[in-house]
Amino acid sequence: MRELATRFRFVLAAMMTATFSGALAQTPLSAYVDSNGFINVQTLTCAQLAGTFQEDADALTAWYSGWYNGLARKHYMDLRKGKVAEHEIILYCKANPEKLIIDAIAVVFKDERARLGIKMKAD
Repeated sequence: MRELATRFRFVLAAMMTATFSGALAQTPLSAYVDSNGFINVQTLTCAQLAGTFQEDADALTAWYSGWYNGLARKHYMDLRKGKVAEHEIILYCKANPEKLIIDAIAVVFKDERARLGIKMKAD
């Protein structure tokens, strides 16, 4: 679980920075803010991520990284593994723009755990 959370954080950071910087029609994340000034990051889609500005993608990546690090009670990152995971999430999101970002992350990490033979404990 620790390795997965760590990998996820770094992958997200790299993914959002590198992959979506070339979007044609860019929409600021502020377009998704509710009346209280919050963004529900659990409802953002791959298409929304791909369509935002680089600075906003970076901020979102930092948020997801912190979220997953907090869940795993981790305070470190593996930069190499993060870049690999980021690339996989980007590929998934490009192929599935209607999917939620959090679902894209879950799919990529599940596949990676299976590839590595990592068994998860039931909660």
